Amino acid sequence: MYNLLKGKKGIIFGALDEKSIAWKVAERAHEEGAEFVLTNAPIALRMGQLSELAEKTGAQIIPADATSVEDLTNLVEKATEILGGKLDFVLHSIGMSVNVRKGKAYTDPKYDFTTKGWDVSAVSFHKTMNVLYNKNAMNEWGSIVALTYMAAQRVFPDYNDMADNKAYLESIARSFGYFFGRDHKVRVNTISQSPTPTTAGQGVKGFDGFISYAEKMSPLGNATALECADYTITLFSDLTKKVTLQNLFHDGGFSNMGVSDQVMEHFIEE
Repeated sequence: MYNLLKGKKGIIFGALDEKSIAWKVAERAHEEGAEFVLTNAPIALRMGQLSELAEKTGAQIIPADATSVEDLTNLVEKATEILGGKLDFVLHSIGMSVNVRKGKAYTDPKYDFTTKGWDVSAVSFHKTMNVLYNKNAMNEWGSIVALTYMAAQRVFPDYNDMADNKAYLESIARSFGYFFGRDHKVRVNTISQSPTPTTAGQGVKGFDGFISYAEKMSPLGNATALECADYTITLFSDLTKKVTLQNLFHDGGFSNMGVSDQVMEHFIEE
């Protein structure tokens, strides 16, 4: 441990179970000396094991629907009260597609589902920052991070409308990040992570096959949830004070690959 977050306070959205990247971030933040509150939607709190993580890290849980400005306002007010001051870091680790869950094709979605998934996965990030910004709830040189995926830039057919949601999420990070940086000296970034076998990720059709493909394409192999947590901690720390408005690929090099020897071997006849 490096005490990178000693004395820092924050909010971590989206931990569900020990497979969650947010869960690993909470564990690592605790190890690095941070204090934080945990939050998730009330339904997720019933489904997951968040109380176990709270006990392990000494964190309090504040339920919040991230699509509700009222809930987010309550969350930020209670978090700053519990933690005794402004926040230094926030992790947005939220994503959901009703169309994927219901097996609807990208070419034939139910648009009510599209709107719901867009609100949960992307607009919730804008709403969260809106509350933090207007309440001046972040300390100077604070750090806000959201998790994304490379389908925002390239076609991954089975990722469905989550690709659109992530593209919108990344745009929000840049646009709101400008105002947050200019007015409050707060940095905003997204981490574009390798495909990771989280509970949410495994809901995507053909996910296991794609993890194997990405592993063969990436010179360093896929980044794990714990490795993503380590990277997130560096962005929360004072070591990255001038990094903002970035979409940072954390994928073992996958994002710059065209093809690899390992993948080519499958197509070369003996």
